[in-house]
Amino acid sequence: MTSEQITNTGSVSGDCGSAQARARTHVQAYVQTQARQNGSAKDGSATNGPARNDSAKGGPSGQKHGLQRCHAMLRPASRHALLPWLTSIIGVASALCLVIAWFPSTVWNTPIVSSDAPAHYYFIHRLLDEGLGAALHLWPHDSFYPPLFHICAYLVIKIAALFGVQCSIYAAFNITWIIASGVIFPAGMLVLCRYFLQRWNRGNPISNPISRISQASSTPESSSVSESSNISNQQVPSAGNRQYDAASDATFVLRNLIGLFVPVLAVSSVCHPYGLLNAGPLIAFGFATSLLPFLIAATLRLFDAIAAREHIAKWLAITAVAGVVCLVAHPRIAFTYALILVPFIVLRLPWKLILGAFIAMCVGAVAFVALMLTSFKSDRWANPDSWFHSHQPSKNLWESISFCLTDGLDGFPAILFALLLIAGTAAAFVCASRRAAARASDSFSSAASTVVPVASADVDVDASTSDIAVSVSCPPPASHSNATDAASASSESSRLRRNDRLRDVIALTAAFLLVALVYVCTVTLVGALPNIISAPWYRDENRIMTMLPLVTLPLLVIGINALAECVSACAASASFAPSASSFSTKNSASSVPSLSSASAVSSVKNASFASNWIVLIAVFLVIAILAVSAQIVCPSRSAARDTIIAHSSLNQSDPNEQLTEQKIAVLRKVTKRTGTQATIISDPLNGSMYAETLFNANMLYPIINARTDVPSAPFGKVETAFASGDAQQVLGTVCPLTDAPEYFLTMGDQAQSLQSFPYRAQYDSFHNEELIDTYVDGGTLVKVADYSQYGQGWALYRFGCTD
Repeated sequence: MTSEQITNTGSVSGDCGSAQARARTHVQAYVQTQARQNGSAKDGSATNGPARNDSAKGGPSGQKHGLQRCHAMLRPASRHALLPWLTSIIGVASALCLVIAWFPSTVWNTPIVSSDAPAHYYFIHRLLDEGLGAALHLWPHDSFYPPLFHICAYLVIKIAALFGVQCSIYAAFNITWIIASGVIFPAGMLVLCRYFLQRWNRGNPISNPISRISQASSTPESSSVSESSNISNQQVPSAGNRQYDAASDATFVLRNLIGLFVPVLAVSSVCHPYGLLNAGPLIAFGFATSLLPFLIAATLRLFDAIAAREHIAKWLAITAVAGVVCLVAHPRIAFTYALILVPFIVLRLPWKLILGAFIAMCVGAVAFVALMLTSFKSDRWANPDSWFHSHQPSKNLWESISFCLTDGLDGFPAILFALLLIAGTAAAFVCASRRAAARASDSFSSAASTVVPVASADVDVDASTSDIAVSVSCPPPASHSNATDAASASSESSRLRRNDRLRDVIALTAAFLLVALVYVCTVTLVGALPNIISAPWYRDENRIMTMLPLVTLPLLVIGINALAECVSACAASASFAPSASSFSTKNSASSVPSLSSASAVSSVKNASFASNWIVLIAVFLVIAILAVSAQIVCPSRSAARDTIIAHSSLNQSDPNEQLTEQKIAVLRKVTKRTGTQATIISDPLNGSMYAETLFNANMLYPIINARTDVPSAPFGKVETAFASGDAQQVLGTVCPLTDAPEYFLTMGDQAQSLQSFPYRAQYDSFHNEELIDTYVDGGTLVKVADYSQYGQGWALYRFGCTD
C-alpha cells in the first residue's frame, strides 16, 4: 500500500472520528437546551422555532447526516487500504509457489555439481566453523567475498537448530535461494512497478471528459443564484462526484489487478532467477539482483524528494542502507544499478546533481579498472579486441533483439508479451504527450484568469455551517487526492509542473534500450567495443539477462495502464460529444443548470462508468492469459531445471566427472580414515573438493579457483613445490601447513565439465602419474589406501612428514 493511500485512509478515519465526537457534543447540548426550554415554556410552540434553528445550525439532524456521510466514506477508504495488501500477498504467494514448484528436488541432499557451487558451499561451511567473524574473509586465502547470501544460509541453519531441526548446508543454501527468488525479488518488483503506477495515475481519473462536464456544471456563475436554484444546482456536482469516484475506483482496481500479476510475471522468465542457479550457480550476483528493485525504488523516491525539497534526509538514508545491503550481496551489481538509473538521473535531477552523479560514476569506473589491472595479470589489457578471446556468440541479431522484447519467455506468451510491451509503450508516449500539452494549456489558462469560488451572499451561512464542516472533515477519497494535487500545484505556481509521465516513459524506454544494447553486444557482436561495453558483467549472458525484468516489467505495466486509459477515454469521448453539445444548448439561455442538464451529465457518466469497468475486465483477462500461459509454455525454464537435475545426479556416464557414486564412496572412506583434522591435498577439478561439505573433510583445495597470486595463500607454494620434483622442497612446503598429518588423494583426470576453467593447468602436476610414482619411490608419499576397484590409479597417500 502506498504512503499516499495510507495518508488518505488515516485522514478519512481521523476526520470522521472527530466528526462523531463533535456530533455527540452537539446532541448533548441540544438535549440540555431542549430540557431547559420545555421547563420554562407555557406551550409547545415556544420550542418549535429554536428547535428548527438549532437543526439548521447543526442540530441532531444535521450531525446525523454528517455521520452517515462519514460512515459511507469509511467503507471505500477501508477497501482502498486493504486491497493493495491483499493483492500483494496473493501475488507474492503465487510467485513463491511457482518457484517452489520449479525447484529441483534432487539438490536437497546432494550438491549442485558445477563450477561455482563448491565455493558457495564452502563459504557457508566456513561460517559454521569459525562464526560470523569469517564473513569478511571467506576465501581460503582469507580475502573478501560478498557474504550476504552465505550469512543468510548460516542464519537458516542456526534458527533451525533452535527448534531442534538439523539443517544441512545444501538445504540452507536452497531455502535461502527460494526466499530470495520467490519472495524478495517478486516483492521488490511489485514495489518498483507500484511506484511507477502511482506516479502515472496520480491525480488522474480515467474519464477526463466526464470531469470536464462536472466542472462545467458547477461554474461560479451558476452558484450566484437564489437559494432555491442553489439547492437544485448542488445536485449536479453531487451526482458528478459519485460517478467521479466510481471512475477513480476503476483506476484503483486496475492498478491493483496489474500489481497482482507483477510478482507472477517477475518469476515467469528464465532471465531471473532460474538462469543464475543453472549458470555456476551465480548465487551472490543473483541474490544482489533480487534485492536491486528495492534500491532502485528507494533511489527514485529520493529523486522525488529532491524535486519536492522535502523528506530528502529520510530517503537519502533509506537509499544508502539499501545500497550498502546490495553491495554486501555483490558489489558488481552497482553496474546494473548505474546502467538502469542513468536515464532517470539525466531526466529528473538538477544539473549539478547530474554532474556529481556522473563524476561519481567515472571515479567508480576508474577504481574498477585499477582493481582489474592489479588483480588479474594479463598481457592483453591494451588490446580490447583480444579480451574474452574464448567467447563465442550464441544468438544472431534478431534472436537477441526478440529475446529482449519477450523478456526471455517462450512461444505464445513471448509473442503476447512483446505485443503488449510495444503497444503499451506507444500508448504511454501518446498519453504522456497529450497530458503534457493539456497541462501546458491549463497552466496558460490559469495564468490568464484565476477563478476562486466564494460563498454566495444569498446563501444562509448559518444553515450551511454544519454541512460545510462535515464536507471538510469527511472528503471522499477522490476529492482528497484532488485537494492534495491542488495544494502541490499552488506551491509550484511560479513554474510549470513537471510532466512526470513523459519523463518516466522516456527514462524507462531508454533504460530498456541500454540493457538491450549490452545484451546484444554480449550474445551477438564481437570486437573491441562489445568487449568494453559488456566487460563489467564478464561478458556473461546470464548476468546480463537478469537486467531485462527490471526494465521490461515496469514498462509493461504502465503501458497496459496507458492502453486501458486510451480505450476508456475513446469510449468516454464518444458519449461526451453529443451530451456536451446538448448541455451547452440547454445552458445558453440561462446560467443556471437545470435538472435536465444534471440528468444529461449523469447519463454521460453512467456510460463512462460502464466503459471503465469493461476496459478493466478486458485488461484483467489479457494479463491473466499472459501470466497463466507463461507457466504452461516454458521450455526454457524446464531446460534449466533439467540441467540442474543432471548436474546433481550421481549416475554419470563419465567416471571422471566431478561427482559419481564411486567418488562419493571413495570420499566417505577417505574421510573416515584421515579424520576431519588432517589436511588432504588433491586436484580439486576431479571432484575431491566436495568432501569438505559432504563429509566435513579438511581439503586444502575446497574450491576450484585456488588463486596463486595472493601471498597469504598456500596454494601456489604447494603447487610449485609438487611440480618441482624435489622431495625436500615438497616436504618443506607441505609439512608445516598444519600440526595434523597431510595426505594426498588421486581420483583420476579432471572432469570434462570443468574444462572451461581458465586456470585448470595449474593442477596438472596433481594427476601426473609419473611424478607421483617418483615421490612414492623416494618415500615422499606413502600409499595408505588403494581404491583401484573404483577407478584406475585411485589411491590415498600420506606425506612422509615426521609427526
